[in-house]
Amino acid sequence: MAIVIDNPLGRRMIKLSTDDILAVVSMYQQKCNCKDFTYDEIRSVLKNSDVYLPEDFN
Repeated sequence: MAIVIDNPLGRRMIKLSTDDILAVVSMYQQKCNCKDFTYDEIRSVLKNSDVYLPEDFN
């Protein structure tokens, strides 16, 4: 679960668990489907895709 770390002086940080990282990598691989994309094409594909991580309330 992602943990949001408040920062009163700027942007909040989000600490990812190992499972969160693996989920993001898996979503990336599914979206790009191992095709030979350029960097800009990958950015375009990911820009049009939403990725959500559950927040841990501990």
